[in-house]
Amino acid sequence: MFGLARTDGATASLLLNLEAALTAAIAWIAFRENVDRRVFIGMLAIVAGGAVLSWEQLPRAGGVAGPLLIAGACLGWALDNNFTRRVSGGDAATIACLKGLIAGAVNLALALAQGAVLPRAGAIAAAALVGLFGYGISLALFIVALRHLGTARTGAYFSVAPFFGAAVALAVLGEQATALFWVAATLMALGVWLHVTERHEHQHVHGPLEHAHVHVHDEHHSHEHDFGFDGGEPHSHLHRHSRLVHSHPHYPDLHHRHRH
Repeated sequence: MFGLARTDGATASLLLNLEAALTAAIAWIAFRENVDRRVFIGMLAIVAGGAVLSWEQLPRAGGVAGPLLIAGACLGWALDNNFTRRVSGGDAATIACLKGLIAGAVNLALALAQGAVLPRAGAIAAAALVGLFGYGISLALFIVALRHLGTARTGAYFSVAPFFGAAVALAVLGEQATALFWVAATLMALGVWLHVTERHEHQHVHGPLEHAHVHVHDEHHSHEHDFGFDGGEPHSHLHRHSRLVHSHPHYPDLHHRHRH
């Protein structure tokens, strides 16, 4: 918020694309998540599409303080994305609830400490409704995606949000599509296509592992149950994985965090 107060809208919009780039960089460098040329080029295309879409005018930030604060916020979000991936095997709704309660309490405390006052009940209800869909449900789905796709790919797909925002503006608000909109749409479509058509397959080793997460009895979950199992799937419980060596197409999901 301090960064937005010191930066014009066009510059801020462009800088927000740093979140996806930093998320992928941390995932690839710090957490050794798999990346190949196809995924890397797709990531660049999606980020470039977001940058083009937000390029409404030449950036004209009044100083470096605002852009640096926004870049710092993007770094914080990128770290959050990668750390959340580490616990994405848990219940997504519970994780989203805890993050929302803690973040909301901290933000509210900071606002009140700076002299803010609570708005009317109607405004609070409207904000809560926006938060339910824009943050609550969105975050729960994001956590599930982290579990199955890995951090970098999830961050890349999340970066197409500006395109959906622009599309809604065209369909609902009657705004006119510009040439930049179609350039951005083409870049984002190319990036998503490169990711979706990715085929990553090689022989890999699953080491012994004990953890709990929602699962079905697929090739990675052929375990027995030490409790009364009614056959319902998907289900969640503590289970053990024995050492397994095999080959099949896969993403860097919860069970495929191996080195290459």
